[in-house]
Amino acid sequence: MDRTVRAELGITAYGGCEIELQVAVARTPGLEVVETLTVLHETGELATVEVDTVHDGRLHLVTLPAGYTTVTYDARVRGTAEVPEPALADLSLYRRPSRYIESDTFGGFAASEFAGVQDGALLEAVSSWVGTRLAYVPGSSGPTDGATDTLLSGAGVCRDYAHLVIAMLRALRVPARLTAVYAPGCDPMDFHAVVEAFVAGGWYVVDATALAPRSSLVRIATGRDAADTAFMTTVSGGADLDWSSVTAVADDGLPGDDLDQLVALR
Repeated sequence: MDRTVRAELGITAYGGCEIELQVAVARTPGLEVVETLTVLHETGELATVEVDTVHDGRLHLVTLPAGYTTVTYDARVRGTAEVPEPALADLSLYRRPSRYIESDTFGGFAASEFAGVQDGALLEAVSSWVGTRLAYVPGSSGPTDGATDTLLSGAGVCRDYAHLVIAMLRALRVPARLTAVYAPGCDPMDFHAVVEAFVAGGWYVVDATALAPRSSLVRIATGRDAADTAFMTTVSGGADLDWSSVTAVADDGLPGDDLDQLVALR
């Protein structure tokens, strides 16, 4: 499947500041990625430093002078990603509670809701459970809300859906991680967050929002929760994200998505 993606950001910096960007497609073996990343300040183009992260991800460090800067990322993605062998360290890490996922407080609740459900059936059951209990409402959650806040409020956006799915799965001792993706077909179009859960010997995608076909997704960043996968992080100084725009297209049309099937991120 060929996919074309684009991300644009408008940023105002107050004095010199350093930011991290996670907008570049992960360089997963098997994929051919042709890309450009341009960071343009009102005085000229700025240099970036690329840093490799986990699961073939990359972040870009850039120092912004005071004033207005635009970030433009374009990529054409071809091929099918190889599925790596699972690492024991990952299975341990992604069973644990994390910043936005208080899975250690969900144990009894998750066990009562999903008693006896396992493997692929568990992923479908948790996805459906979260999808029917939350309303997708942009602006309904804050940047520090975790899975408990989402459960109590009954509303959120993709990161909130993902955090609650992960909390349930980790409470059931299923390794689960958050993955930031480009999502052809997503409506509203934006950076998207989904879950990868380890069942039946592999990592498979769970998206309780059902906003985009899982087989069309393109990995950007992977981690414990949204703290690891933010598309922009201010490291020092101060900056405001004024606006953002994301486009993701499956060049040959969107595939179907049978939610009863296990789908790996390829």
